[in-house]
Amino acid sequence: MSETATRPNLPVGHYNYDQVDHAFLRERNDQFRDQVARRISGELTEDEFKPLRLMNGLYLQLHAYMLRVAIPYGTLDARQMRMLAHIARTYDRDYGHFTTRQNIQFNWIRLEDTPEILEQLATVEMHAIQTSGNCIRNVTSDEYAGAAADELVDPRVHAEILRQWSTLHPEFTFLPRKFKIAISGSPQDRVAARFHDIGVVAHPADNGGVRFQVFVGGGMGRTPIIGVCIHDHLPEEDLLAYLEAVLRVYNAYGRRDNIYKARIKILVQALGPDTFREKVEAEFAAMDRARYRLTPETVDAIRARFGVPNFNAPADAADRLAADRRANPLFDRWVRTNTHPHRAPGYICVAISVKPSGGIPGDATSAQLDALADLAERFSFGELRITHMQNVVFGHVRQDEVLALWNALVAAELASPNLGLIGDIIACPGLDYCALANARSIPIAQKISARFADPTLQEQIGKINLNISGCINACGHHHAGHIGILGVDKKGEEAFQITLGGSAHEDASIGQIIGPALPEDDAVDAVAHLIEAYLTHRTEGERFLDTYRRLGAAIFKDSVYASA
Repeated sequence: MSETATRPNLPVGHYNYDQVDHAFLRERNDQFRDQVARRISGELTEDEFKPLRLMNGLYLQLHAYMLRVAIPYGTLDARQMRMLAHIARTYDRDYGHFTTRQNIQFNWIRLEDTPEILEQLATVEMHAIQTSGNCIRNVTSDEYAGAAADELVDPRVHAEILRQWSTLHPEFTFLPRKFKIAISGSPQDRVAARFHDIGVVAHPADNGGVRFQVFVGGGMGRTPIIGVCIHDHLPEEDLLAYLEAVLRVYNAYGRRDNIYKARIKILVQALGPDTFREKVEAEFAAMDRARYRLTPETVDAIRARFGVPNFNAPADAADRLAADRRANPLFDRWVRTNTHPHRAPGYICVAISVKPSGGIPGDATSAQLDALADLAERFSFGELRITHMQNVVFGHVRQDEVLALWNALVAAELASPNLGLIGDIIACPGLDYCALANARSIPIAQKISARFADPTLQEQIGKINLNISGCINACGHHHAGHIGILGVDKKGEEAFQITLGGSAHEDASIGQIIGPALPEDDAVDAVAHLIEAYLTHRTEGERFLDTYRRLGAAIFKDSVYASA
């Protein structure tokens, strides 16, 4: 009997809840409903209520409450996407914002509505747990998990194991600071593993199985640091035990007296990577590892909770896609930029940009969310993935149906051919919403996007990452952008600092500041000058990052500041 046939009724792609999961969410939501009622009545002060709401993903921003809904490892199904559309229409201002943690935020939520929203989310196996607070946050993963041709192991399974292990873990509910984990099932790092508190990357083992590289102490924000590898060949069975050892060391030695020095990256640097590794190894050796061992039976039991696609592409699917591409240059361009190789013959992964020219990066209207749900059911077994680049992926599309999908995306205004190009800007909400921000990220992102709206120009420029953050907390990952833009306060005015040379991949690097911060329009012009300098000096096949690394900063700095 096939694997698909053994579990025919499970929605494809994400972990499907059992009775224990459903009961847990009901109890959690009942608790929070009571907490909200006590806050509204005045029985709880805001200071007393704050840790309770943060444990349920509710933030108080500049103008309203923001609810951050968890999308574990970025995977959801069509019914869940429709629920998000319903929440956007009913309780927000008709849109949601996809984040760099593969979650979705609603920025205009009323406090009194939150219990009802969480109750409705629970009906489709969703929640807002571990999206805020000093806990292990939503574990992120590869957006092509379970589909990519270069994948060694489906990281969603291990991410789900980590989710279940970390939820309400008695030792890790109140850590010194928030804690972020990412896991890649491929040696090609598509999760920014080296910029996480813990990053896990799969590699082939000598015995034909899989081993994990474990990076610890990475992060962005006020002190950007690239994580160090403390284990290069961790067996799969020891993954949970080893991560528990890391967390125990952090919980024991991490600082709680200074919020700016509380992240594990500061601890690793303070102790030194070798000393930190020694402490982890000592903790790991002292543990009863049998309690944590990921046996094949344990992993298979979690894997069995994921629905499996019934791949049925015709033998000529690839030939039909090739013919469609030859017949339509616009479609061909979109396929070049917005698809990724699939492991199954006749299938392809499709990345859908929610970043139209002049649009707000990561925002999607309720109509677009509904359209994505409908199209996922038609073309991708009802499954969707949210990427840490703030886009959407259909993991399993038949190659002979890609043209029909593209036509439907064009009608829904979701067919921008800009994945990985300069129009694919990462940006946080910035000062339009966030109380921590110094400047607005959205307007400058829109201006840059409009400046480079021509798809032919974008393709000529080629692969480039442009990231924008509204403050030093770096929610827009500006440190890891080939071009990074940071909003700062300059004598009471919004200004933008430019960094160059960042990368979040295997060649991880931190962008370097090239000069004084600029007003918004000047910063937009500066990006244009940087691109012009790159196009002038690049050699055949060089990305922007390659040219910058070869030539250094001087040529690019002069292009921005020489005539100032």
